[in-house]
Amino acid sequence: MSYDAMETIRNTNEWMGASAKAMGSYPIFALIPHPAFHLLSAWGRVTERSFSRMVVKPDWELPPIIGDQGQDHIVYVEPVMRRAFGDLIHFRVARREPLPRKVLLVAPMSGHYATLMRSTVTSLLNDCELYITDWHNARDIPVSEGKFDIEDYTQYLVDFIRHLGPDVNVIAVCQPAPLALAATAILAEEDPKAQPRTLTLIGGPVDPDAAATEVTDFGNRITMGELEHLAIQSVGFKYRGAGRMVYPGLAQLSSFISMNLETHSKAFINQIFAEARGTATEADKHNKFYDEYLAVMDMTAEFYLSTVERIFKNLEIAKNQFSVEGRPVDIGKITDVAVMTVEGANDDISAPGQCVAALDMCTGVPAEKKVQHLEPGAGHYGIFAGKSWRLNIRPLVLDFIDDNAALPDSVKPKRRRKVGGEAADCGVTDVTDSGKMAV
Repeated sequence: MSYDAMETIRNTNEWMGASAKAMGSYPIFALIPHPAFHLLSAWGRVTERSFSRMVVKPDWELPPIIGDQGQDHIVYVEPVMRRAFGDLIHFRVARREPLPRKVLLVAPMSGHYATLMRSTVTSLLNDCELYITDWHNARDIPVSEGKFDIEDYTQYLVDFIRHLGPDVNVIAVCQPAPLALAATAILAEEDPKAQPRTLTLIGGPVDPDAAATEVTDFGNRITMGELEHLAIQSVGFKYRGAGRMVYPGLAQLSSFISMNLETHSKAFINQIFAEARGTATEADKHNKFYDEYLAVMDMTAEFYLSTVERIFKNLEIAKNQFSVEGRPVDIGKITDVAVMTVEGANDDISAPGQCVAALDMCTGVPAEKKVQHLEPGAGHYGIFAGKSWRLNIRPLVLDFIDDNAALPDSVKPKRRRKVGGEAADCGVTDVTDSGKMAV
């Protein structure tokens, strides 16, 4: 199916939803006491909202930070470095002195915007001076800007980390974990003084062969020719990137939903009945989740294909055979950076074993600077944005940063857990299946 055909189907469904909403809400039908009109209007509202969200980049909408004196401190989203395919942005908290914990959150480029990590950002803002990679939608990038593959992605990370300085702590979530590891290795060899202080890898496919999942099985089963033929499309004339070859976000969304089709179908049916009963609200759980989940972005064809071929098929990172612009990248060159890995025991996207493989690859890092954590009962989404992250993993990550940053005790959070230990004050829970996002 062509890019324009997919966009036409999306646009048609949005129009049909708007029409059904208007027709079902027509005043004269209020004289007919039949639930069909309420259901028609409800179906229209849910359908129009769902299909319109697919082409809109969500806002950050971060809540104010409460200061020591009970004051609200507004959070401003400010670009620090602007690039064609992604920006480095800073979450500046108004009227607050910069905090000693400087953190770069590397957001995944896997079909969703960086706003997917809104809850992660919110949870870290109280304790960190926070930066994030904000990747752009490929459909909006003119062809004249050139290519963007995993080598370019890695070089972007190198430039961002170098700009922030050696006191930065990098947290890479999911897809960028192997490339963040490679970027750190490049800095270790070329500019040791610019290395980050710590590197935390959360649920990423550093060694996809370490544990099989549906994602790795698909990557091994399909040939690159088949993948390019089936998945890659040319951006239509509606967008600035007309003519650019991309893996469309709508195609990615279809694969996301198909992985949990029954769960998503049930969620939308329940929402339609909630709308008909008048119990649905603008910011209810369904709308809050799906407004983000359905907002998808296109990836450049070269980035998508090179990720599948070089990370999943050829295992270039896992075999320490990755190169950037012809220069070999040796993970063993990392010696001064503390490395932590976090995995979820129930992660069906990056299964346990795929991320922790990074520790064995970092042969130059002393054992006392390596930390691993396996979160019981946690799925993919939960290890960076669910309850498991908020209650268990986040304190561990902050403690890890503090242990390697020599920060004064006054800014260290209270320790509540020991790595690999039992829960000290809370149970380990995770989001439901409807909260799964493939990242």
